[in-house]
Amino acid sequence: MSGIQAVVFDIGNVLVGWQPEAYFDSQIGAERRKRLFAEVDLEGMNLRVDRGAPFAQSVQELARMHPEWSTEIMLWQDGWSQMFAPVITENVTLLRALRRQGMPVFALSNFGRETFDIACNTHSFLTEFDQKYISGHLGVLKPEAEIYAILERKSGVAPEHLFFIDDKPENIAAARERGWAGHVFEHPDALLADLKRHGIQPQVPT
Repeated sequence: MSGIQAVVFDIGNVLVGWQPEAYFDSQIGAERRKRLFAEVDLEGMNLRVDRGAPFAQSVQELARMHPEWSTEIMLWQDGWSQMFAPVITENVTLLRALRRQGMPVFALSNFGRETFDIACNTHSFLTEFDQKYISGHLGVLKPEAEIYAILERKSGVAPEHLFFIDDKPENIAAARERGWAGHVFEHPDALLADLKRHGIQPQVPT
């Protein structure tokens, strides 16, 4: 029998794509987008939101700091749902298959408070987790050790019984340092094979 007692999913680029560059390319063109991202710290602003800063206020403050880019910066707020796409249907099917088989499924994701609400309203499967650990609610980000410790403490599942799926190698490395099993997500077939190597046999429809 598998020693895994819960499967932990990241959300962005695991269950739903996160593609701000592609969205901005579609709105202002690739060259202008490259200039914008080079001159304005949109990623830093987004990390502050993921740590718990208010979403709309953070975008608007950044737009005021860079009046020459204000219209483009506001696209981060107005087009957020279009950046958060598409659904990775194979992994949503996997999540549901695991739950049907009685495997607890948790979320561990860097996500803002308001943006997570938007995401859940858009994609109802994000409400199906048995437990959710969202950085904006907790005030800490992956790969900081504390966010992993919070999940261990609140879930009551020991590190060696957790299997974590994330698209960022540094987040998986931090989990593995604690004793978790981890998979850097690139393709659904590779993920399914890795779960099976850990003794988990999801009954996924073919």
